[in-house]
Amino acid sequence: MATKLTGRVVHPDDPDYSEARTNLNLYRSKFPGVIVFCQDEMDVLNALKYAREKDIPFRVRSGRHSYQNFSILNKGLVIDISEMTKVSVNVNRNTSDIEAGADLGHVYQSLWKYGRALPGGTEYSVGLAGLTLGGGIGYLSRIFGLTCDNLLGVRIVIPKGEDSAQVVEATRWKNRELFWACCGGGGGNFGIVTQFKFRVHPIDTVSIYRMEWDFDQLEKAYDAWQNWAPFTDEKLTSSIELHAKSQNLIFSEGQYVGSKEELKKLLKPLVKETDPRKIQIATVPFNKAFDYFNYPAGNEPAYFKRSGSFIYEPIPERGIQIMKKFLENTPNENASIWQQSLAGKVQSVSPTETAFYHRNALIAQEYNTTWNKGEDAKDFVEWVVALRKHMSPYTKGDYVNWPDLSIRDWPTSYYGENFDRLRKVKTRIDPMNVFNFKQSIPPFWR
Repeated sequence: MATKLTGRVVHPDDPDYSEARTNLNLYRSKFPGVIVFCQDEMDVLNALKYAREKDIPFRVRSGRHSYQNFSILNKGLVIDISEMTKVSVNVNRNTSDIEAGADLGHVYQSLWKYGRALPGGTEYSVGLAGLTLGGGIGYLSRIFGLTCDNLLGVRIVIPKGEDSAQVVEATRWKNRELFWACCGGGGGNFGIVTQFKFRVHPIDTVSIYRMEWDFDQLEKAYDAWQNWAPFTDEKLTSSIELHAKSQNLIFSEGQYVGSKEELKKLLKPLVKETDPRKIQIATVPFNKAFDYFNYPAGNEPAYFKRSGSFIYEPIPERGIQIMKKFLENTPNENASIWQQSLAGKVQSVSPTETAFYHRNALIAQEYNTTWNKGEDAKDFVEWVVALRKHMSPYTKGDYVNWPDLSIRDWPTSYYGENFDRLRKVKTRIDPMNVFNFKQSIPPFWR
């Protein structure tokens, strides 16, 4: 008997199709033939079986944040799990079972009811699934590790036989290689995760800060930050954002799991070496902190181009001058360079212990532009591509959650020496390459 789609099914002639198909990045939008919003694991199984039986191209989507829109396609089927959002917490064991469609806002709010936290990103609409499967960087990374470092297990729908599907569980002890691949190997490569089990952490109050400088202090402020942020107390994770010259704004923000008085002491080297125009420090309940760091603009669909890289050694003066030069010559005032400190607990795991390879990096950085009209894309895309190229002598690789089609050697860039092992997992789990898209991990005979 032929499999039927179950769940909430949306077609192009339905009134909610436009909203249903729209991803965060409006650049090169796609128009799928059908979108199924799965309500439970059986809906996911049926969707994958349906796609395989009918030989229909498909993509998997949760948070809609795929920078290159890998989670959507023209004419085919989108399997959307964003309506699977249940969260349960075991406070005695400090664990949480979370359905894979939950976004970060829902996860943080749900865990906070129990005084618990999971290290993750900042924008509320980011899907937990994509974040975790690619690694997961955020303001608790240096004290608690990446999101995937707190992963205990998954339930995942994978291909079976010629045209079917099955659910398997993967942990450190069961289907170990698949579990390893789910810890940084990228979303949509092996199957469709329906549920995660995480270790979560008791949390109460935290201290946060914001420090601002004028643009003419870029060199001094950036150099002071990069030589301080990855090396300070691991209970403090911070970022710096370098804006276009026309904005006249450089700022650093961060979160410290401790008191305001302790944070002030930790910030002294950054203040001493620079001349900030503004400093704000506060101790707040953790839920107020994640509200503060959530940037509403990052949750709204827009035209944008983003790319990234990792910094393994402090950038020398020549590299800092390149960043400044690009920010003095931006396509518009919305261009920026964002960086976040790593090290700490991120480095306590070896580069091959999980699929997330860039363990030894000190900093993760992102190159960003946004614009208002689709036809204006060329200059903005070229600005990001050129900036990434000019910074390449001082950086390594890229984060798989910040994919960029302009990167030719993406397997090495994202996965380093872990790529061959990921291909072995792919060959065993998905030998027919059912899950495929541009820059997806191929089995060995593809």
